[in-house]
Amino acid sequence: MPDNAARTLLEWLQQRGESAHAGTLAALLDEYAALARAKEAAEAANEAKTRFLASVSHEIRSPLNAIYGYAQLLERGDGRDGVQAGKVIRRSAEHLSNLVEGLLDIAQVESGSLKLARDTIRFPAFLEQVAAMFEPQAAMKGLALRLDLPPTLPEYVRTDPKRLRQVLINLLSNAIKFTDHGEVALKVHYRNELATFEVADSGIGIAPADIERILLPFERGGSATERAGIGLGLAITQALVHIMGGELRIESKPDEGSRFIVRLMLSQPLSPPADWPGHEDAGFYLGRERRLLLIDDDPAHRAALRALLEPRGFAVLTAAGGEEGLALAASAQPDLVLLDVSMPGISGWEIAATLRRRHGAALRIVMLSGELPDSGPDQPGGPSADGFVTKPFAFDHLLGVISEALGLEWAQARGTAGEGTPLPVLLAAEAQPHLAEIARLVRIGHVRAIEARIDALAALGPDTAALAERMRSHLDAFDLKALAALATAGGEQ
Repeated sequence: MPDNAARTLLEWLQQRGESAHAGTLAALLDEYAALARAKEAAEAANEAKTRFLASVSHEIRSPLNAIYGYAQLLERGDGRDGVQAGKVIRRSAEHLSNLVEGLLDIAQVESGSLKLARDTIRFPAFLEQVAAMFEPQAAMKGLALRLDLPPTLPEYVRTDPKRLRQVLINLLSNAIKFTDHGEVALKVHYRNELATFEVADSGIGIAPADIERILLPFERGGSATERAGIGLGLAITQALVHIMGGELRIESKPDEGSRFIVRLMLSQPLSPPADWPGHEDAGFYLGRERRLLLIDDDPAHRAALRALLEPRGFAVLTAAGGEEGLALAASAQPDLVLLDVSMPGISGWEIAATLRRRHGAALRIVMLSGELPDSGPDQPGGPSADGFVTKPFAFDHLLGVISEALGLEWAQARGTAGEGTPLPVLLAAEAQPHLAEIARLVRIGHVRAIEARIDALAALGPDTAALAERMRSHLDAFDLKALAALATAGGEQ
């Protein structure tokens, strides 16, 4: 019934004293109005999501094109700089991963299923790493990127590092994207376990009418701020800050820049944790050789993980399925099993439960999956896995999970001391001939022979493994001068 006609009928019924019929009609009109409002809201949401899907198509195709192009060059042997190609492919893959994570986060926030971790992090180093991620991006636009940390900042705090990193990355990324000149600054204050993060820029600013709208999923600012992006970052940022028990405040004026201020309670641990080096700095762990069993039906994934783990001193066994993996676990007695969740036949969770029944708590089990951590079935005897790593993952994160599960202690990391730091005296007798030969080979530029000598140096034991890793990094970068200096300094010990 048209609205005007219904209102006229309602007035007529009220005039005639037909209160019962008038009440029924009034209720129907209220319900009709509510449905109309819901319909308008749904249509607006659909329009926003349509715009979002159009944007997300571009966001996906750009990094995919980079990955596809560089992969073809490497496959054909046409790539002149394999290291640079690898960096582009990695950054593009990270972009796609962040996009998927953003979509999953929105879904988890809306369903109320997002869970937070409580890990101990080295606070200043964490902030320096986040800022360092954006130095190339800021430099390309000619922007100064400033990190302002007070000397009283605590060394360790407890938080969810993934979510805190995501908040800061979203804010810094936005600040650089919408700033064409000047600087972007990350300032951090900490007092009485209250951390305040301020991301300030000298960019185009935000109109007052847009400040609330840019915090909605799938929305962006008006025409002045209509640039590349899919409109998820700030919505996720606000949701994460609220879930972490904090607050987000925005101060901005058009053409005068913006300040995004986040306040979070970050407690300090009672005692500092045992440290382990990230994969860029990790040498070898100390003690006996640890045996890992990787069960995954994807041969490319098995090969990639094996190539990453074996140089760290792990003995890696692989299996393509559940039955083969269970048989290998029984015969090889591994220290830890890395287990894919989704496989044909027996699922990863079923394999984990069987491994736990057969081998007990001494066998450590870490699940690897593109699913959510709580996707597994409840186990009556407690969880069958000791850890869960979501694909795609950074290798240093996986290495940290393995290190924690096995209680590993690592040799001094490469690069933690200066290049001129004296090497252990124990290196002198066995390593000196190798070091002298490496120095000689560097002078004549015999790269393959240098690689062989570095491998021989690493094979001497854990004491020389870290030194060999430092040398490999210089050789990979073709920094022969630094390699020669390192070999000469080691030879003099």
